[in-house]
Amino acid sequence: MDMHRAEPWLSRRRLLKGAALAAVPYALLPDSRAGAQTGFVDYPPAEWRPASGSNYTVAGRPGDYTIDRVIIHVTQETYTDTLAIFGDPAKKVSAHYVVRSADGHVAQCVHEADIAWHAGNWTYNTRSIGIEHEGWVDQPGYFTNALYEESAKLTAAVCAAYGIPRDREHIIGHYQVPGTGHTDPGPYWDWVRYIRLVNFA
Repeated sequence: MDMHRAEPWLSRRRLLKGAALAAVPYALLPDSRAGAQTGFVDYPPAEWRPASGSNYTVAGRPGDYTIDRVIIHVTQETYTDTLAIFGDPAKKVSAHYVVRSADGHVAQCVHEADIAWHAGNWTYNTRSIGIEHEGWVDQPGYFTNALYEESAKLTAAVCAAYGIPRDREHIIGHYQVPGTGHTDPGPYWDWVRYIRLVNFA
C-alpha cells in the first residue's frame, strides 16, 4: 500500500488511535521493546506462544549478531509443559520454537531477532535459532513423521532467511554445543532423514 495515498479515514483512525494511547499511563502500555511485539511470528505457520521476557535477551539480529546455525533440541518434557516452562520467569530458559510430536504443530516463543537462552553457551545462543522438539531422547516414538516434516520445513525457512547452508555443520544437535553436557536430540534422532527433508522442503 502507498502510505502517501492512504484514504483519509485511515489517517483519522491513526490519529484517534494515537490520541487514545497518549491518554493511557505508560506503565499500562504493552512492552515496546523490539523483541516484545505480540501477535507477530517470523514463521507464518507458527502460533505465537511467548516466553517470559525474563527468559531471553532482546537483540536486533542479524544486525548485531550473525545468525549462522540452527540448534536441534529435544524437550524432555511435554509440549504443554515446555511452553509453561518458557513462560515462567523463574526458569531462565527459552527457545525460538517448539514443535509438537503428534502433528508437528509449531509454536514460536521468542522472535528470531532476539537471543533465546537454549544452548547453554552464550556465543552459540547469539548466533543460532533454537528449535525444541517434544519428546524424550530415549523414546523414539515421539519422533513422528509429522514432527520431522514440519520441523524440516521450519528449519529450511530459517536457513533461507539467513543464508545458512543446509548441512550438518550448520544444523547441529544440542550435544554439539561446547561445554553444555547435553545429549539431545539423542541416538534415535534420524539426522540423515532430517537433513534430507530440510533440503527437499
